[in-house]
Amino acid sequence: MRIVIAEDSAILREGLAQLLTIRGHEVLAVVDVPALFEAVAVRPPDVAIVDIRLPPSHTDEGLRAAIRLRREWPGTGVLIFSQYVETAFVAELLAGGSEGVGYLLKERVVQLDDFVEALHRVAAGGTALDPQVVTQLFGRTRHRDLLTELTPREREVLGLMAQGRSNTAIAGTIKVSERAVEKHVTNIFGKFDLPPSDTDHRRVLAVIRYLQN
Repeated sequence: MRIVIAEDSAILREGLAQLLTIRGHEVLAVVDVPALFEAVAVRPPDVAIVDIRLPPSHTDEGLRAAIRLRREWPGTGVLIFSQYVETAFVAELLAGGSEGVGYLLKERVVQLDDFVEALHRVAAGGTALDPQVVTQLFGRTRHRDLLTELTPREREVLGLMAQGRSNTAIAGTIKVSERAVEKHVTNIFGKFDLPPSDTDHRRVLAVIRYLQN
């Protein structure tokens, strides 16, 4: 993978760059927000790792940068890597497109393999959302109409889908057969009015449709 890192902590950004390089990935640049867009314009990466709170104000520069990246370089995956869950901006980030988005909390990433796997998923156009992010996003949803249409098991499956889990991984997590998971996913698509399509990723659209309601 080709990767750009925008991270405020010098120790973390240099450590990430070294670890990813050792794993055989190409770190194109380690930058701040202004230099992020220049680096991406010169040589678009497969995925950009972006912290939320970057200079100069250390508030939401990273999220705003991620939203801009999604808008101007839709082929580049964006993985937010932060200590915080900023639900309002995450919903906006997800609404900007249905694929290639990740949001992981630093304190919950304890295995490098899991982090790299999430990067691969986002770079390939999938999603990788921390369970805590999913929980808080679902909790702030104002209109519950779609949620009430789902059974408790379907809501559980949808939450795991939002984390970017495959049917096989979901089956292992909730201890049911993969065929049962497929049935739940099909039911979710039906209740969310998401017919089969060659152009849209229905799993991600199901999550986006729920978060937008």
